[in-house]
Amino acid sequence: MDFSLNEEQLAIRDTCREFAEQEIKPIAEDMDRTGAFPYQLIHKMAELGLLGLPFPEEYGGAGADFLSYCLAIEEISRGDVSVGITMEAHTSLGASPFFHYGSDEQKERFLAPLARGEQLWSFGLTEPEAGSDSGGTQTRAVLQNGFWHINGSKAFITNAGTDMTGGVTITAVTGMRPDGHKEITNIIVPKNTPGYIIGSPYKKMGWKASDTRPLTFEDCAIPEHDILGQRGDGFKQFMQTLDAGRIAIAALSVGLAQACLDEALSYAKERKQFGQPISKFQAIQFKLADMDTEIELAR
Repeated sequence: MDFSLNEEQLAIRDTCREFAEQEIKPIAEDMDRTGAFPYQLIHKMAELGLLGLPFPEEYGGAGADFLSYCLAIEEISRGDVSVGITMEAHTSLGASPFFHYGSDEQKERFLAPLARGEQLWSFGLTEPEAGSDSGGTQTRAVLQNGFWHINGSKAFITNAGTDMTGGVTITAVTGMRPDGHKEITNIIVPKNTPGYIIGSPYKKMGWKASDTRPLTFEDCAIPEHDILGQRGDGFKQFMQTLDAGRIAIAALSVGLAQACLDEALSYAKERKQFGQPISKFQAIQFKLADMDTEIELAR
């Protein structure tokens, strides 16, 4: 089997690498220091088609394969991981559920502007007491008079409160299954919906420029038809979404590791001991070689 990258994949990788070098790295330190995300980067990434890489052109995407998307995530994250996670969470968690489970109307209404990079979108799964354990989900939605009335809270939601955010898709308990397990449904909640409260961003140790917030829902009313797929399909949908998202997160991690190696190698060439750069010492070379080997293995 030939594992070589094809011409399109190489072109996407090189484009993202050049973009990261020219547009992201020069401001990465300031982003980490201030926690401020310059969203003009998103507009520039949108112009390159990066926000809709894995989606068909008919919905504003680039029609690239999943490997190309992962290569892009790796290179963008190599420039700065806050930018990488903003892109990854938007595409893997925010936009992809619309592509895989949305109706034709929902794809036109939601996916197309997301793939074009006109908006960001978030996915609300994690709660103060629950993550991918659907049995711990406490947020509930009750169907009354054609509307889902949502009450509950979400935690650690990426891209939830930016100026570009269009909304969030949340998991909510909408009933009980015959087997006694909770019925989970994914509900689409546009920004500025009454009862949808976006909390202040978390103060984090790292990835500081990435927008991460808690969300609260207080009798938030959403039209009955604004769900993904069928009622009760939420568990299957979010598990499949997370499976693909974890691959992209692995690519992000490879990019972050490569950035660490880049910095270590640069420092080793500059730092001098006993009249020569420490990169000349075999002990340092062994460490750098081990880092490079493990990164390539992960890649």
